[in-house]
Amino acid sequence: LSSIHFPPLSLSLMADKKKRRRADDSSDSEVDGSKSLPFKKRLKPDSVILSTLKTLATEAASTSSSNTLTLADLSLSSTCREVTDLSLSSVQSTIESLILSLAHSILSGHGFAFSVPSRSSANQLYVPELDRIVLKDKSSLRPYANVATVRKTTITTRILQLIHQLCTKNIHVTKRDLFYTDVKLFQDQTQSDTVLDDVSCILGCTRSSLNVIAAEKGVVVGRLIFSDNGDMIDCTKMGMGGKAIPPNIDRVGDMQSDALFILLVEKDAAYMRLVEDRFYNWFSCTIVKAKGQPDVATRLFLRKMKMELKLPVLKCVTELLKRNVDVSLDEGDTLSLRCSLP
Repeated sequence: LSSIHFPPLSLSLMADKKKRRRADDSSDSEVDGSKSLPFKKRLKPDSVILSTLKTLATEAASTSSSNTLTLADLSLSSTCREVTDLSLSSVQSTIESLILSLAHSILSGHGFAFSVPSRSSANQLYVPELDRIVLKDKSSLRPYANVATVRKTTITTRILQLIHQLCTKNIHVTKRDLFYTDVKLFQDQTQSDTVLDDVSCILGCTRSSLNVIAAEKGVVVGRLIFSDNGDMIDCTKMGMGGKAIPPNIDRVGDMQSDALFILLVEKDAAYMRLVEDRFYNWFSCTIVKAKGQPDVATRLFLRKMKMELKLPVLKCVTELLKRNVDVSLDEGDTLSLRCSLP
């Protein structure tokens, strides 16, 4: 080893290597900077975005001003079932009429059976004029005197009894509370939830008309004032947490807003960033956080806002790119905004 000689590195060679490293670092930073701002050249001025939003709001108001169509107007009432929001008295009278018809069938010696509309995909029809899915006229019998259906028939009768009590007392319960009223019969909440949907189809009303609600999930904040069971709520003064969307939409009313659109946000990160910057004051809007897949109450609240305020609903799809968020608002046109995370 002592006989081996290692020639020293020249100073010029070391300097060249340092220069190359600096050049490579600067080129990498330029590439990273260009990648971190992919939508910088596509950003539109605020004036252009505001004019587009005003155009969308005008179009939504003119479209909503037309009369609401029904299945009878489209000549589909004979082949499809109309499901509407019914009052408590209407639901109560419908249940009583159904029970009277079943009692008459029992006294006649024919037993009793429920005619349950089929909720399978083959019995569903999308009506573009109404922009919703309706059920066709296919139904199945659920007789009590049958080993295969006796259990479901019993659960259906029990659910009808509980709903009639709710309508009489004018109170609301959650689906979980409904399950706990008779755990031995239901055994599992999925069984009571499935029969509850069947009962709403039998009565021809929405599930919210039965005074059975789901746990609150959605949040609303921004330029909106509405009454919740008689109390006026100003969503601009709810802080960063916002106002939880009430699960009983039938007690929500008197909606007032000067917003240009409704912004539906899915992710918590985008919602927090928009609320921190008071985005609803920058672009006059109402922000609704769905927390992933929106629940029934959030969808009903959003529909109520759209119908009463006659505003366009824009969805916010976020895509985290390192330290940036690209926000796209879509309804016909696409508006791109970019928010930098701290």
